[in-house]
Amino acid sequence: MCGMSERRLISSGSTFEREIGYSRAVVDGDWVHVSGTTGFDYSSMTISDDVVAQARQCWVNIDAALREAGAGVGDVVRVRYLLPDAADFEPCWPVLREWLGDVRPAATMQVCGLSDPRMRIEIEVTARRRKGGNLGWPS
Repeated sequence: MCGMSERRLISSGSTFEREIGYSRAVVDGDWVHVSGTTGFDYSSMTISDDVVAQARQCWVNIDAALREAGAGVGDVVRVRYLLPDAADFEPCWPVLREWLGDVRPAATMQVCGLSDPRMRIEIEVTARRRKGGNLGWPS
């Protein structure tokens, strides 16, 4: 495990991070705090119209940040789902189960506005790196 003094910033390359002034994730000792992550494909800065596809891309983005931090989805202890439309949540459940079904972190779903009308879901996670790692699914 790393020392308590380690603090490292992780970027996804998203233009939002530079323009707004935040990091995709912050490693603070054994904790990894992943910012609210939307369904943008950061390599092309495109986003699907479909909420389920957005949820899937959120997890691809989160997984990449966690792996760069030396953690994985299996280390997630807290997840927050933010959606402008509550009706969009249930269609995403199969994707959420696919990624977190065995992890079963504490979770909250909140209905709220998001910064871009194309965004239909945003997911934020907190993970705690464990000795020996727990990259979880997909490995």
